[in-house]
Amino acid sequence: MNLQPIVPFEPIRETEIPTGVNWIHQVKWDGIRILTYYDGHELRLFNRRKNERTKNYPELDIIRQNTKANSFILDGEVIALDSHGKPSFHEVMKRDSVHNQSRIPMLMHAVPVFYMVFDLIFCNGEWVNERSLCERIELLKKWLPVSDQVQLVPMFKDGESLFASVKARHMEGIVSKEQNSTYLINGKNENWRKIKVTRDLIAIVGGVTKRSGTVNALLLGLYDSGRHFVYIGHVGTGKLTEEDWKLVTVLANRLRREENPFVNRVDRSAEAQWMQPQLTVKVAFQEWTASGVLRQPSIQAFVHVSPEQCRIEEMNE
Repeated sequence: MNLQPIVPFEPIRETEIPTGVNWIHQVKWDGIRILTYYDGHELRLFNRRKNERTKNYPELDIIRQNTKANSFILDGEVIALDSHGKPSFHEVMKRDSVHNQSRIPMLMHAVPVFYMVFDLIFCNGEWVNERSLCERIELLKKWLPVSDQVQLVPMFKDGESLFASVKARHMEGIVSKEQNSTYLINGKNENWRKIKVTRDLIAIVGGVTKRSGTVNALLLGLYDSGRHFVYIGHVGTGKLTEEDWKLVTVLANRLRREENPFVNRVDRSAEAQWMQPQLTVKVAFQEWTASGVLRQPSIQAFVHVSPEQCRIEEMNE
């Protein structure tokens, strides 16, 4: 059996939590979307863009070792916790972004990960994505080998209470799902809805500012529908360490260019060092201002996403 990677079902962004007996609600984990493929012999992991991550998370082979199913495709989030025990995108990126495989054993101890599983797409040689969510969850309960490291994501009936709890813990948000919904491969619709405490997006770094020779803020942009590179704000706060800022300084110098890459007015342009728009970063923010820039942005982590995919129309969904 040769299970090929698929593009997972995506929720649409909403601000209102759906109500009614047909809806269930789950925590939205601030992690990496990972689909697990097991063909009866080999277990492989791929992210939502179909990039393989099997070697990054070798501890998840425990699923293959313990399952009684002869094949499956699981959908879930790989998460890592910060020092306060809260899911942290910055922490999990320390595992997801590693290219030097010799570092993995050390990182397995320094940054342990957990797999939060919420759906089953293929099971025991059959596609089950056309079955209802309720049926798929029952199959998950039967076939998923739960452990400390592999968990079935709980479901809640009261979305408002769950959202309030998530907000109080400063977590990312919730996902609301219609109980009879099928799993739409490579698609999205209103049957899955994400409601976030704070918003986020992946932006491209088009320039930096420095203090005493070290980068202290990033100038961010997105492409519009006409392929123009549009400035959306600057950010100098977030989860980067002093060592991270030193590395950004090295990258900024390596990608330096003389011309301003943005098509619109840029704050702090007089002190800016421009860059080739190649470096991408995940940023949390409160809202868009009337002038089209981010309000209260905060750096979460650098990510490996093609700049061509960082578009205004997609990030505003």
